[in-house]
Amino acid sequence: MAGNDSLGFVETIGLVTAVEVADAMSKAASVRIKTVANADAGLISVICEGDLASCMAAVDAGKAAAARLGQVVATNLIARPDNSLEGYLSQQVPSIVEKGASHRAKPEKKAAKADK
Repeated sequence: MAGNDSLGFVETIGLVTAVEVADAMSKAASVRIKTVANADAGLISVICEGDLASCMAAVDAGKAAAARLGQVVATNLIARPDNSLEGYLSQQVPSIVEKGASHRAKPEKKAAKADK
C-alpha cells in the first residue's frame, strides 16, 4: 500500500449484494478492490484501496448499491492507515476472491471417439 493510500469498507449481507457493491465501488472511482472478506452469519466486507477522495466516492457508491439490493451493515474510511494494518489485512482477513486467479470457465476436453 502506498504511503498516501486510504482504505474504504462496505459491509453487507450476502454474496450477490457484495458483488454489486464491489462493482459499484470500482466503477465509481479509481480504486482497487483489495479483498472481499466473508465473516460469520453471511456478513461480507468489501475493502477498496486508493486515494482518499476516490475511496470516499467508492464507499458512497457501494453503500448506495448495498441499500438498493440488500442491507448496509456498516461503512468506514481509513485515511493513510498504519503500515501494520496492511499485514493484518493480508494475513488475518481471508478473501473469498483468489488473487490473480482466472475465473473463466475452462473448456471441457472432448472425449476421443472410439474407432469401430
